Amino acid sequence: MVQLSLPKNSRVTKGRHHPAPAGAKNVKTFRIYRYDPEGNENPRWDTYDVDVDACGPMVLDVLIHIKNTMDSTLAFRRSCREGVCGSCAMNIGGRNTLACTHGHGEVPAREVQISPLPSMPVVKDLIPDLTLFYAQYASIEPWLHTETPEPQREWRQSPEDREKLDGLYECILCACCSTSCPSYWWNGDRYLGPAALLHAYRWLIDSRDEATGERLDDLEDPFKLYRCHTIMNCAQVCPKGLNPAKAIAEVKKMLADRVV
Repeated sequence: MVQLSLPKNSRVTKGRHHPAPAGAKNVKTFRIYRYDPEGNENPRWDTYDVDVDACGPMVLDVLIHIKNTMDSTLAFRRSCREGVCGSCAMNIGGRNTLACTHGHGEVPAREVQISPLPSMPVVKDLIPDLTLFYAQYASIEPWLHTETPEPQREWRQSPEDREKLDGLYECILCACCSTSCPSYWWNGDRYLGPAALLHAYRWLIDSRDEATGERLDDLEDPFKLYRCHTIMNCAQVCPKGLNPAKAIAEVKKMLADRVV
């Protein structure tokens, strides 16, 4: 008889329960993924009964409250608290978003499930390892490529050309879009993903850049670009309201026009 077993630490177990303090009236349960790869324990779901009257309205407020008053071992990233840095990206209620801008009241269920961004290795608890994600961003060389002598003051750009960059430069590299993409889950080592390709398009259409042909040559690859099947998960979860799928389609169009 053939026996199959799951890889080590692949089975998520039931974890600890942290009750709300006595006298709490407005209680909401938060089910949070806990895992330390340096330990020997399997991942687990810990539950926290939180008095939401004692903390702010955002999920990040709840996490800070839990860490400060209930469980100091909980690990997560945070920085700006204004939706600018993207460091607190995580999966909340089954949707990738930013904890600092997503209200716990937006999840209608009495229990809110919080886990790290999908498909990424976990550093600890809610902290994903974004090493590959940032390397893919660096691979598109997100800076001006020019051959003409550098001007004394600045590279000039018309208001019309500058307007073309709207909806692209606002990306904060939170990785919500890439980690919501099934193609990125399956081919994350070769497919650049929505975020990197959004930035690639931003430099392709920048009127000040003089390396459009070289950039297109680098993207013309069966995996780097063409794993996108326009599922649109990326556009649905982007906390800045951007549309990476549209940018990727424009890159494909630029390559097709070049062939013709």
